[in-house]
Amino acid sequence: MMAWAADTCNVVPMDLTNRRGRVFNAACVPPSKIKRESVSLAGQLRAKIKAVGPITVAEYMKEVLTNPVAGYYMHRDVIGETGDFITSPELGQLFGEASMVAIWCFSEWQKMGSPIPLQLVEMGPGRGSLAVDILRVFERFGAANEVSLHLVELSPHLRQVQSEALLVTITRPQQTELYYQSGTTATDIPVFWYNSVQDVPRQFSCFLAHEFFDALPIHKFQARASLTEDGWREVLIDIDPAAGRDKFRYVMSQTPTPASKLLIKADEKRDHVEVCPEGGVILEHLAVRLEEDGGLALFADYGHDGTKTDTFRGFRNHQLHDPLVDPGSADLTADVDFSYFRACVEDKLLMFGPVTQRDFLKRMGIDVRLQILLQNCDEKQKQNLLFGYHMMVDEDKMGERFKLFSLFPSVLKEHLVRFPVSGFVDS
Repeated sequence: MMAWAADTCNVVPMDLTNRRGRVFNAACVPPSKIKRESVSLAGQLRAKIKAVGPITVAEYMKEVLTNPVAGYYMHRDVIGETGDFITSPELGQLFGEASMVAIWCFSEWQKMGSPIPLQLVEMGPGRGSLAVDILRVFERFGAANEVSLHLVELSPHLRQVQSEALLVTITRPQQTELYYQSGTTATDIPVFWYNSVQDVPRQFSCFLAHEFFDALPIHKFQARASLTEDGWREVLIDIDPAAGRDKFRYVMSQTPTPASKLLIKADEKRDHVEVCPEGGVILEHLAVRLEEDGGLALFADYGHDGTKTDTFRGFRNHQLHDPLVDPGSADLTADVDFSYFRACVEDKLLMFGPVTQRDFLKRMGIDVRLQILLQNCDEKQKQNLLFGYHMMVDEDKMGERFKLFSLFPSVLKEHLVRFPVSGFVDS
């Protein structure tokens, strides 16, 4: 339970027990051991706060993660053993190639009659590992000529990594195009890059996102001890005058903010809530596209169904890190509130899930896939496969913490009763 003063701005103690991406050492990195790599970003934040007052957590997250000069995602390789977190696609064949997500995309597309052309759209594609594996599956089943790949990526560094993984040719578009880079794979599949999913052409599409929504900016709110009509306050970030020049702290707004009035549900029972309106806007955009253009979507992320409270945290070198220390040096994340996402689309789309990654992968046949792979590999490969398997499905690792949900046009309601969505119901 957090201690809050009713009418004054107090420092907010944050819970740092959650994890992202894999099982981590729960100890925070001591600030004294962290090289100060982001002084300029801290200085920018300090100057902004001095000019306008405390800023929202959403403003802070957006600046820290995507600042063009010093943002965390913009100029470094943040994924894998040398980065700050590991995602399921980086763990190898079990999650990607010829299985799981790739097979899900292909099979659900087939159930819908294999409409062509098909756009495969991935938001936040990381190193491109999942995209490579999905294209390989479509190629294997003779459908490569029917698909194009569309990647939504802000980071110049990750775009370069993705290009190296996917392309044999690269072209720069004319200024009139909405994409900022394109090229072709070795099998002539066209690939395009965009800054926003809204820029992707309107066409039948399969939308994918893996650990994308948990990095979008959130607003944090705290209920006052006595809930009245204006009982909610927003958690803000301010300069900490007692800690040093570029040190920050959490404070509470003195009065309700526009965000607290707009984003808190009237029947909210929790005393601390995190809301991601940017994620809601994206889902509402996809809802229009799926209803009007046709398509499907599969999203995977750390999250909960409206039960958790304070999940905002940082990761640096695979360890938990205070998100207010050395901004720009660590990944920032917050668990996705699937109940909020459901409320954004439930009157427009069919939503399945969330289900745990463990249940999804087992329903998709990961155990059979594992046994097949184990028959054709040496001892070291076996160890790697088993490590990846247990990391993805074990209840005390990613198996229970990671969730998946899918979206389909509401017109398919009867169709999906006859042909249930793979991975979301027991066969």
